[in-house]
Amino acid sequence: MTETKINSEVKELRYAPAEIEPKWAEKWAADTTLYAADPIIISDPMDANSAAANSADRRSGKKKFYCIEMLPYPSGALHMGHVRNYAIGDALARYKWMTGHNVLHPMGWDAFGLPAENAALKNNKPPREWTLANIVNMKAQMQRLGFSYDWATETTTCLPDYYRWNQWFFLKFYEKGLAYRKNSKVNWCPECATVLANEQVVDGCCWRHEETKVIQKQLEQWFLRITNYAHELDRELDLSMEGWPEKVRTMQRNWIGESDGALVDFAVDGHAGKKISVFTTRIDTIYGATSVQLAPEHPLVTELSAKNFRLQRKIARLKKQQNRAKEEGKFAEIEKLGVDTGAFAVNPFSKEKLPIWVANYVVMDYGTGAIMSVPAHDERDYEFAKKYDLPINIVILPRRTGEPPEAGEAEEQMLPYTHEDSMLIHSAEWDEMSNQAAKEAMALHAQKHGFGGPKTTYRLKDWGISRQRYWGTPIPMIHCPKCGVVPVPEKDLPVLLPEKVEITLAGGSPLASVESFVNVNCPKCGTAAKRETDTMDTFVDSSWYFYRYTDARNAQQPFKPENVAYWFPIDQYIGGVEHAILHLIYSRFWTKAMRDIGLIKNDEPVARLFTQGMVIKDGAKMSKNKGNVVSPDDMVAKFGSDATRMYSLFGVSPDRDLEWQEAGVEGIFRFLSRVFRAVHKHKDFMAQASEVVPQELSPEARKLQRKMHQTIAKISRDFEGRWHFNTSISALMELVNELYAAEAAIADGKVPSALVKQVLKNTVLMLAVFAPFLAAELWQVMGETAALLKHDWPKFDAELAKEEEVELAVQVNGKVRAKITLAADAPDSEAQKKALAEEKVIAALGGKQPAKIVVIKGRLVNIVVK
Repeated sequence: MTETKINSEVKELRYAPAEIEPKWAEKWAADTTLYAADPIIISDPMDANSAAANSADRRSGKKKFYCIEMLPYPSGALHMGHVRNYAIGDALARYKWMTGHNVLHPMGWDAFGLPAENAALKNNKPPREWTLANIVNMKAQMQRLGFSYDWATETTTCLPDYYRWNQWFFLKFYEKGLAYRKNSKVNWCPECATVLANEQVVDGCCWRHEETKVIQKQLEQWFLRITNYAHELDRELDLSMEGWPEKVRTMQRNWIGESDGALVDFAVDGHAGKKISVFTTRIDTIYGATSVQLAPEHPLVTELSAKNFRLQRKIARLKKQQNRAKEEGKFAEIEKLGVDTGAFAVNPFSKEKLPIWVANYVVMDYGTGAIMSVPAHDERDYEFAKKYDLPINIVILPRRTGEPPEAGEAEEQMLPYTHEDSMLIHSAEWDEMSNQAAKEAMALHAQKHGFGGPKTTYRLKDWGISRQRYWGTPIPMIHCPKCGVVPVPEKDLPVLLPEKVEITLAGGSPLASVESFVNVNCPKCGTAAKRETDTMDTFVDSSWYFYRYTDARNAQQPFKPENVAYWFPIDQYIGGVEHAILHLIYSRFWTKAMRDIGLIKNDEPVARLFTQGMVIKDGAKMSKNKGNVVSPDDMVAKFGSDATRMYSLFGVSPDRDLEWQEAGVEGIFRFLSRVFRAVHKHKDFMAQASEVVPQELSPEARKLQRKMHQTIAKISRDFEGRWHFNTSISALMELVNELYAAEAAIADGKVPSALVKQVLKNTVLMLAVFAPFLAAELWQVMGETAALLKHDWPKFDAELAKEEEVELAVQVNGKVRAKITLAADAPDSEAQKKALAEEKVIAALGGKQPAKIVVIKGRLVNIVVK
């Protein structure tokens, strides 16, 4: 840090955030009402009209604004990725307070889950002790960084006052048939020693352990029936989620995987009553089917191979190949292999007998686990048919208008031909029909004759929430030898997680070894029974936490419906795009399930979503594994909290990845030092200044005034539209530069003291959203006593922001020849006249007449000469 002498009349001043910031952090932490939202009054708690998204608080008359950033996992310390995320939300919340909104800006802790359990094991501490200690540390970091959270709403998911409601929701979902248990093949991470949901498997590996291959296991598991909402989850992406990034909506749309098609039943020849149900999106090609293929695990496969040991061995090899490809994340690249069962299925349209094969590229968890193979019109089927010399029958051609296909045309086309805009051939009564019309007609034909009909399927599968680990919400179910599976009565909630548990990675839940937890009497019949020992997936915790924020201390219910009716949907949600599938789909499902049990009225939780870019260092995302983490504590110690968080907004626009540069933080520190010195230099001057700026101003004063109004307009537009916080901060820097450039004019009395005061006050007010500590300090230095956070945002005058003169480049045939200056509102004719009068332009024309002159207002005069 350097000391700079302002001038001979002003003593040396030094911007010292280490002295300024802790003072204000302590003051703010002591004021529990500082960041609290105004209380709400709603006459009808469930009246959606009285509590619509932008309704006014009937007490304060303000519009509500609910702003949150995704809650962190308490790993022990914040990193710069956290700081960037929270700095974006903090700047927005502060701006909304200053523009007169009733703001809810909460924070909490996603405190359950495997990372905490693994870290606790590594550090030889109980997970609860480890997690709560980390929370204390991270909360202190957040307060030191000056983030504007209402800590009265703080929510910690590993505490009973929160997770009892996880259990309550589970019981409600169980009553509604949304929670169920079944034996299923599941994804198992050997390193986590637990089950993973499909969404937690990335390229065949664990989402937490990127190099650990996931294996398949058969286990009894608890599921939530998210598929009940598959269609609504897909439909709402287009109907009511315009405020979400298109990339996130596309990712969700692809994961949900809605497919419209038809279900067709193929009778198994020689097996009375047996049928193979096939889902197809291309029923229009059914006359081209030359075989039916089953997944190795299809129930019929066992029956068809029961007496053929050679066939059983071949099918076992197909299963092994399929499982290996899934575990390696290379299923899409699997070599397509199969085996003929020797049995036949009957095509219900053509009555043709088709051989039944077992194929390794057909899976049980999509569609029905069976396909009709149409080699001429499907790439996978074509590859399979060529390998095994199966027939290839062409039944669609490029569509013709009223013309029959020419002789030999079917044989000459490139195969496989898969285009949708086509017409049918060799398809009985559907010949020459367009494929789209044929799809509808043929599905209805199948429905009419009882062997199928229209059908929609989804890639989305039910959410497996069972985890065989300790650190999570106990599932509130009891296994009775007489009554079967019995819910824990609501009056007995919460089912407390034992604190002293030996955690091993031997497989199975550690809770199973805690007799005092496991052994219980059946609440139905009183017989000795066993508690469920699986715990809930941590994504259960984060699926509804933002509802709890609205009523965080409620001991009678998860939240008051009237609070949710007022605050929801969330006006702005901020977090990483890596949560596009897991957290965001689950939270959307949870909202719809809560709506259907009558707890809330809203259909979606979030109106606007923003996904910030990552923080990059040394070419990679910051992570402990890569050893490239920058600690915000180190940056705060060197440059202060304001400079640290402000650089995270300045380095690049918030939607893009930020390449971390410590020199950038130092540059922001120097800028803040200039603001600090400017206010201190003029503080006595401002104390004597009038509040009224004269209308008649010198050119120097007018220039400074214009820059001030332009800066206010620029930053206001940035907050209301796209968040170009980097250019907002640049605009503030330009305004401060303009003030310094006017110092001589100020000293000569050419700039009135009232204008200097107005510029400095507005500079500090705008700085308050980016650098709250320094802004608070300078606000006090100016003699202001009103709370800066709730002060009105500065207003700009569009007329005063207008440039009086503008500079235009003059091009001749694309090359700049001169620059001209003229009044900002000058007509194009004047710009043309002045450009043509420039000596260098005259020389470039060489006596020729311009063929065309184009004026781009405020920027350019382009002259074209032939």
